[in-house]
Amino acid sequence: MQTATLALGSEPVAALNAAWAALDERAEWEDFSRPVAGRDGWWETYLAIDGMHCAACSLTVEEALGQLPDVDGVQVNGATAMARLVWRPGRTRPSAWMAALQRAGYTALPAGDMLLAAPRLQAQRLMLWRWLVAGFCMMQVMMYAVPAYVAGPGEITPDVQALLRWASWVLTLPVVLFSCWPFFATALRDLRGRRIGMDVPVALGILITFGASTAATFDAAGPWGAEVWYDSVTMFVFFLLSGRLLEQRLRDRTAGSLEALMRRLPDSVERQVADGQYERVALRRLVVGDLVRVLPGEVIPADGTVTAGDSRVDEALLTGESAPLQRSAGGAVIAGSHNLSGVLLVRVERVGAETRYASIVALMEQASVQKPRLAQVADRIASPFLLGVLLASAAAALWWWPVDPAHAISVAAAVLIVTCPCALSLATPAATLAAAGALARRGVLVRRLQALEAGASVDTVVFDKTGTLTEDRMAVLMRRVRPGIDPGQVLHLAAALAQHSHHPVSRAIVQAVAGTVPGAENITEIAGHGLQGQIAGAAAGRVLRLGSAAFCGAPPQDTPAHGPQVHLADEQGWLASFEFEEALRPDARPAVGRLQAMGLRVQLLSGDQAGAVLRLAARAGIDEAYGQRTPEDKLAHVRSLQLRGRRVVMVGDGMNDGPVLACADLSVAMGHAVPLAQARSDFVVLGSRLADVPALLLQARRTRSVVRQNLLWAAVYNAVCVPLAVLGFMPPWLAGLGMAASSLLVVLNSARLARLPGAA
Repeated sequence: MQTATLALGSEPVAALNAAWAALDERAEWEDFSRPVAGRDGWWETYLAIDGMHCAACSLTVEEALGQLPDVDGVQVNGATAMARLVWRPGRTRPSAWMAALQRAGYTALPAGDMLLAAPRLQAQRLMLWRWLVAGFCMMQVMMYAVPAYVAGPGEITPDVQALLRWASWVLTLPVVLFSCWPFFATALRDLRGRRIGMDVPVALGILITFGASTAATFDAAGPWGAEVWYDSVTMFVFFLLSGRLLEQRLRDRTAGSLEALMRRLPDSVERQVADGQYERVALRRLVVGDLVRVLPGEVIPADGTVTAGDSRVDEALLTGESAPLQRSAGGAVIAGSHNLSGVLLVRVERVGAETRYASIVALMEQASVQKPRLAQVADRIASPFLLGVLLASAAAALWWWPVDPAHAISVAAAVLIVTCPCALSLATPAATLAAAGALARRGVLVRRLQALEAGASVDTVVFDKTGTLTEDRMAVLMRRVRPGIDPGQVLHLAAALAQHSHHPVSRAIVQAVAGTVPGAENITEIAGHGLQGQIAGAAAGRVLRLGSAAFCGAPPQDTPAHGPQVHLADEQGWLASFEFEEALRPDARPAVGRLQAMGLRVQLLSGDQAGAVLRLAARAGIDEAYGQRTPEDKLAHVRSLQLRGRRVVMVGDGMNDGPVLACADLSVAMGHAVPLAQARSDFVVLGSRLADVPALLLQARRTRSVVRQNLLWAAVYNAVCVPLAVLGFMPPWLAGLGMAASSLLVVLNSARLARLPGAA
């Protein structure tokens, strides 16, 4: 696609306009857009925004794109630098988006562009160089500043003092001209747009302290000659860049996992042609029915079935399954999974937007533009708060000016620096992104970041039964056996006949056998009764019957059966009876136990018969179970819990779970759930592991705790440091150290969420 030719701000305007115009071709923008469900003619597009540095940038980008015609909605997440547009082809085109963003001082590329990583990597390297220059110069300037701090009156001659100042000025120049350039560029862009961003007070503080220090260096006898702040400038810039580097690294570990997933598919694949040879074609040329060859180390390009070959496949990023899975002829593979060992020949069954990979990318894209409620509040108050910072700085300077102009400049710079709300703006998004990234690596997709806030306060977990707590197969229970007969041997005999039938209970008998199933011959099926045949290799040619009670001569039973029954008989008569029930997931009972240990109330809702529901609930360790519930009954049940003050999380997977998933305070859909259930859910458990439900609720609690810690620290920091700066007790170097340290603490505290407790 031609988006690969775009560069981020390095081409002339005319060249950029020409490149953007290429995106207006329908074949191009359809490649990175998708129709909006339920809205004919409307499309949604995700863009990666370059040039965002603070919370105020989110509102600026939303305003720049939202004012375009035929754009119905814009969502921007500053922490992930992602924007979602809902638009209609007509009066607006992708080139208009890019032009509007350029006028606002930003650039963008379609999210998932194959070359998006190149400019990102270049920007990271440039940021690292700026940090290294600031660190080296800071150490040298601090070395020259130490004598002025420790020497007594008269110990340093004016000539030596002037030499040290000139040396510090020369070393500070690269910091101001190179390392500080991102702050100055962003501040200038904001001022041109008549708005106040987070870099405006930062840039003013740097310019004021460096300007006053320069005046003192050039004119030691002037009003500014008493003091210089080169050490404060370099230290402040170094620590501020350190915080942004850590923030960038955290973003790459969390939001960057989305880009890694979106760029996971290969550019081209080897497709088999008529003569049996292989040709390499672009991925977009694949169609259903094609045969493609996937070599070891390559990524499977589409959903399909293996027709030849044997290999191990890594699906961890898509399903959360940590162990590689064995795949051979007849096995299903999904797009985006990694072929590890052998060569596979795959028949394509779903391509493009129809693949499971595409649906996962769509879910992650939606999450990447969501902003938690607290982050939205921070965005709204960012500009007024920063305006207050500028006014407070000016007021402090006016207050101290009559006493000492040099000290007034120092106080003004300290106020500008110390009140920069970096820690406040990072408090919520840094934590939620780290938490979402850790869950994604486990195989749990967060569709709405706000759900992490809701998940921390839930007190009731409601499970659906079929497909959620149970597997899509039946479990075999040995009901009765003829005296003197080994139950294990009887099950093998039953499986010998059952393997010749496709009935669900027959498949359940075969799956229940551990080991090799004996062969059978002369199989006949008697309609309405069952199967009859001989065990292969038996000396006497033992004849067996498997089926109904009348067919097998089963004696009457003392207690009624709770589920379907199948009986086995031989020439001497009835041998055994088997009863069937839904198979409980192996991790159901441990997951329920962990939820109860967390102090959560666990319930089971199902449309099945009440007796079957109660029996399954007892096996899963659930005390409260309700059967024969229609979708309307389930919805009413959850609403009644909410009216009683309960905070409810619903876990389901079926079509009839859509309404109750939408009503619950928090909703979780299993990875095999129907699209409607996934569309109404807050979390999607890709691997369908019930153990992930308590894990995500625990992560939500940890996220809430970390966010509260971050906000408390930001509040305490400002409450203590701002008065000290206004009163003149905090020099600029200490203000810079405090501001950078507060941001670093928030980022490092949030980084704890990037790893789940007990995760491998």
